[in-house]
Amino acid sequence: MKFTRRDVIKTTAGLAAGAMAPALIGRRPAAAADLTYKPEEGASLRLLRWSPFVKGDEESWLANTQKFTEATGIEVRVDKESWEDIRPKAAVAANVGSGPDLMLVWFDDPHQYPDKLLDVTELADYLGNKYGGWYQGPKDYATREGKFVGLPLATIGNAIVYRESWVKEAGWSQFPTKTDDFLELCKALQKTGHPVGFTHGHGVGDGNNYAHWLLWSHGGKMVDENGNVTINSPETMKAIEYAMELYKTFIPGTEGWLDVNNNRAYLAGELSVIANGISAYYTARNDPKLQDIANDTRTINLPIGPVGQSVELFQVTSAVIFKYTKFPNAAREYLRFMFEEAQMGDWITKSAGYCCQTLKSYASNPIWTADPNNAPYAKVSETLRPNGYAGPLGYASAAVMADYVLVDMFAEAVTGQFTPQEAMERAEKRANRYYRV
Repeated sequence: MKFTRRDVIKTTAGLAAGAMAPALIGRRPAAAADLTYKPEEGASLRLLRWSPFVKGDEESWLANTQKFTEATGIEVRVDKESWEDIRPKAAVAANVGSGPDLMLVWFDDPHQYPDKLLDVTELADYLGNKYGGWYQGPKDYATREGKFVGLPLATIGNAIVYRESWVKEAGWSQFPTKTDDFLELCKALQKTGHPVGFTHGHGVGDGNNYAHWLLWSHGGKMVDENGNVTINSPETMKAIEYAMELYKTFIPGTEGWLDVNNNRAYLAGELSVIANGISAYYTARNDPKLQDIANDTRTINLPIGPVGQSVELFQVTSAVIFKYTKFPNAAREYLRFMFEEAQMGDWITKSAGYCCQTLKSYASNPIWTADPNNAPYAKVSETLRPNGYAGPLGYASAAVMADYVLVDMFAEAVTGQFTPQEAMERAEKRANRYYRV
């Protein structure tokens, strides 16, 4: 999508409401509030982002981008790809040295090619100082060796989304908060003809969120604090055994699901419980034909397992600028503009609980109290556990996730392709290929 370049380019001094102050190139301003970057002459930009699941997210992003174009005269082309295609396309762009100027990438992808990304530490420090600081989890995903190689943009939450009437029909007045009770509920739902379904396929968000919750809730972990692979453990075995019992209550085909499939099945009334962002509820609420589902939908955080505490992954997306861009200042200025309150506040609001803030000041956005179903997603940036737990984030953690090592381990075991021990050993072997590099 393109926004037409204005015939008359506005100067920095002419920008509305002080959104942009006098231009600075490569130096720290006297006051942090004055930071801005002078775009290169004739600059234009291309951004590649993930396809939206919430209409308001995209509409606000494009409207804010148009505001930037009107203010600066810089044309910004916004393209989108499926969630699953973002990671490989980003890796190709980084390694080949050509493609979009900016991308919205996933999790610790910036750690796969940090030397290919523009240092945005100055901009990150400015935003952090102005807006209450960054939440640690998203910050860790976007920093390498003390430098920001991306800006943490949002955390897309994951929670149980369920049909309240069907849960009550199965004999439960309240949704269970412990894994043992949750399994019993799933068995009861299957008997009443309303099975559940969780993604065992290569869903960047839902597949990874479910697999990591299974592992961590039972005390397992891919690596220890020193980066030694520890997936082959009694705790992992317990997690696999639990997953196998849950899988028996699933709707058929979840081993092939991507991020979109559980949304579709839920909205079609084919199942009663999924783990998802707010998008499934949002879609139902905004479709006159799905009001019965919307009115019957409730959300709650995933059950707590034997570890005794909530341990969830959640999905962080960061905005990165590739070093090969011809317009680094224009790219920095675009991101600065998009993170300022007038734009970021609107985007969070219009995303309707889908995109959780990474800067602490935005936690007061009224969207989080506008609907009770938004509550489980309100603090995901604050509470997330990085996928590299308990070791450091880096090339190995990013590569293990990109290769779906953990997701595949559970899928291989629950489908009977391998025994639990074999699936665990295969995951151990695959992870060691990266952690021993």
